Amino acid sequence: MKQFLLLASLYLLAVSLSFAQSQEGTLEGHVTDDKGSPLQDVTINLLDSTDLRKTSLKTDQGGKFTLNGLSEGTYKLVVSYIGYKETTKTIQLSSSKAAKVEIILSQDIVLNEVVITAGRKPESIDEVPSSISILNAQEVKEQSNINPSISTILGNTIPGLGTGTNKATNSGQTLRGRQVLVLIDGIPQSTPLMNGARDIRTLDPAIIERVEVIKGATSIYGNGSGGGIINFITKTPETGKHFGGATSIGTSGNLAYPSNTIGYRISQLFEGTIDKFSYVVSGTYNYTGVLKDAKGKVNAQADGLGENKLYNTFIKLAYKPNEHSAFTASYNLFRSVQHSDYINAIGKYGETPSVGIKGDDPGEPAGTPYNHNVLLSYHHNALPYNTSLDITAYYNRFVSMNRYVEQGTAWYGPGQTKIQSFKKGIRLNLNTPWTINDNFQAEITYGLDLLNDRTNQILTDGRVYIPDMDMVNLAPYAQLKLDMWNHLVLKGGVRYENARVKVEDFNTIATGPNGEGSIAVSGGKIPYHATMFNVGLRYNKYDFLNPFISFSQGFAINELGRILRRATQSTLESIETDPIITNNYEIGISSRFDILHLTAAYYISTSNFGANLVDVGGYLVPQREPERVYGYEVTADAFLHPQWTVGASYSFVEGKSEQEDGTKVYMNGIRIAPPKATAYLAFRPSAAFDLKLNWVYTSSRDRFEPRSNGLYANSEGPVDAVSLVNLSALYRINSKLSLGMGVENLLNSSYYPVVSQYRAIDAEYVRGNGATLSMNLSYRF
Repeated sequence: MKQFLLLASLYLLAVSLSFAQSQEGTLEGHVTDDKGSPLQDVTINLLDSTDLRKTSLKTDQGGKFTLNGLSEGTYKLVVSYIGYKETTKTIQLSSSKAAKVEIILSQDIVLNEVVITAGRKPESIDEVPSSISILNAQEVKEQSNINPSISTILGNTIPGLGTGTNKATNSGQTLRGRQVLVLIDGIPQSTPLMNGARDIRTLDPAIIERVEVIKGATSIYGNGSGGGIINFITKTPETGKHFGGATSIGTSGNLAYPSNTIGYRISQLFEGTIDKFSYVVSGTYNYTGVLKDAKGKVNAQADGLGENKLYNTFIKLAYKPNEHSAFTASYNLFRSVQHSDYINAIGKYGETPSVGIKGDDPGEPAGTPYNHNVLLSYHHNALPYNTSLDITAYYNRFVSMNRYVEQGTAWYGPGQTKIQSFKKGIRLNLNTPWTINDNFQAEITYGLDLLNDRTNQILTDGRVYIPDMDMVNLAPYAQLKLDMWNHLVLKGGVRYENARVKVEDFNTIATGPNGEGSIAVSGGKIPYHATMFNVGLRYNKYDFLNPFISFSQGFAINELGRILRRATQSTLESIETDPIITNNYEIGISSRFDILHLTAAYYISTSNFGANLVDVGGYLVPQREPERVYGYEVTADAFLHPQWTVGASYSFVEGKSEQEDGTKVYMNGIRIAPPKATAYLAFRPSAAFDLKLNWVYTSSRDRFEPRSNGLYANSEGPVDAVSLVNLSALYRINSKLSLGMGVENLLNSSYYPVVSQYRAIDAEYVRGNGATLSMNLSYRF
């Protein structure tokens, strides 16, 4: 009897386990585009019958995903991917067999991607009353096949941003004629206290998930954003597997004159999710060979990218203890320096280019010796009143090394300077939504930013060029968003800047022997207080008519270092150190007509106390004068056929400053770029093959006359038009292996980059690169 009861009990237990297991179902899915190509990294959100999100994951290399352990019932799958229309499917899950679903996404030419930086919270572009450009991971990869320098990628694709300089610096690469604030996951990279012009090129494209460019003055992220914000969003782990990743190897070289030009690149990424823990670990090494122009001459300009070694190490760890909260920690190290066997043989501006000849540079390698970023963040979305909380602590240490000069113009004898910037800060951000009635929904985003920025510029021999500028800034802010009748979005906000810059007693650098020309300046504390406002309105009911209008202000303590190092007075109080308050007025529209998508924007940007750099006695000196910058941008995209897509853009900017006598003069090339046009033709003959031709054109600009000596002043040289054609191609060998190829300057045009022309300096009169081929083999697992 006991044996019978034991057997019966075991039988009932087995049946119970079997029944319990039978209640758990499996959902398998496959996501492709309308051409049949699998889509990787598509976001899959699973919702239950009450629309409560159960889980979220992304598709793998083959566009597939699997969900296990699901109970019987009805579910919703919300499938979204940047550049494609969001799709929702209802799934009836049974325990008897695995459910399978095929999802086809069609491209969406309405810009409705999610952005982060515009209002310090996720929101769709069609709800933001300002101009925004976004590059997704696929577009970054396409452009990386042509040139892996992120400053060149952005210059070739973002309307309103100056074209790349073909150098390690981004001097003159302004956004709408003003300085831009560069962020990596919200960590500031720019050094506005002393702009070293190396802030855009601070990470490798291999770790970029997308790039968000918010145009126009905004103080939502603080000091230095008079022209707007560039925020690099780094990769997040694929949640569908415990261990995966990608391996990429590549090579590059000049097509017409390959000798000594061969470079190579290797990138390795690991990612995965294990229960509540996820990770991304990446390492990239890129060596650029000798760069040659279209005539085979070596480009060995100072601060160039020839014979450059780049390292990028990236780690991101995340832990989600529950569905309402998450911890994230990340670290990024970027290093890019030039070790060249060539030195610059100086030519003659406007006549013969500077070219490279064999030789040794006595200085230290120029570039970015290191840029460290450390981030710790916590997110919680279940506080009282549906409030969400984001708190972030960060640290940034950024050093940029300028070129060695045998005879300095600003100091006595030879020398080499480096800018050192150390930032640490805390960002506290909260968001509380509420419903007023059926026609009115509102939310308020509010918080506090604390930033400490310590920046200086010294010579490698120990001389101080710019003393320590120690800034502490405490800035509370609030941003209100009101959705009215589901189609009219009103946004308005305020931010109070409360900053102080401390400078110890210092001596300006000597311009002659035995301290000749040095001035003793008494230090002190420089206070800055400003209240910044913004307001905007967007109407998004109709696809064919989606207009917006906005006013926004920006705050910057810009180029303070240049002011201090050229001080002619003995006290800080006698030096003009007022901040730059920028007022940005903009009107724009987004329109969709069937296969055609158009955007257009016109803006005016003013400041009563600017910092335009002008050549005075051989030095670039900030001019604290009223400024007015204006311009417009137009873009068009057309999906002609499932295999053919075309697009184009045009951007124009102009600016003048007003002198004491009321005379208005044009701003030089450092601030104002020539008109820029871009176009592309994309062709996909099959699901495995993508081909894209890109055209980048910069028009001429001639605003200044030579000075009395017959020479153009620094950055006032005339600019001739430049026209370049680039090619990118991608072949998917199978679901895991792909081959990428790109050709920069496909027609091997002989040209001078815009910066080489407007600078009007013999040593910087250098031709651009000739036709350069890059090939990359990638394997995902």
